[in-house]
Amino acid sequence: MNYLCISDDVKLGTNVKLAKFINLYGCEIGDNSKIGAFVEIQKNAKIGKNCKISSHTFICEGVTIEDNVFIGHNVTFINDMYPRATTADGSPQTEDDWKVEATLVKNGASIGSGATILANVTIGERAIIGAGSVVTREVPPKAIVAGNPAALMRFIDDKAQ
Repeated sequence: MNYLCISDDVKLGTNVKLAKFINLYGCEIGDNSKIGAFVEIQKNAKIGKNCKISSHTFICEGVTIEDNVFIGHNVTFINDMYPRATTADGSPQTEDDWKVEATLVKNGASIGSGATILANVTIGERAIIGAGSVVTREVPPKAIVAGNPAALMRFIDDKAQ
């Protein structure tokens, strides 16, 4: 058995590596990217080239991940700041009852294991998100943030790398 659930509307680039036990539908994954086990990537999510998405990660609709991004294990993205199961009259919500809120992870960023990324944020180029952090607002390029909520620790020193 293959243990892959990939819908016909998924756009895979060349040389994409897929682990077993994944769920992909309506998404795009760029060339040379690697998707770990137990990852779900929902419709209208976009993963760039040369990315590594580690196991147990959830990437929901509305998330765009640019090229060369590292996503650690068990990272969760959020696309609804005020989630509800039902409408005000008590009927089950449908796609018409809420709006997808976008998240952007810029080129070369790294997100540590166990982080939660709330909707409506941009994580800047080459930024680093510490493991277990909860990102609630914009992260500047080359920033290192950690904690709950994630706070600026320092900026990456290009001379040191």
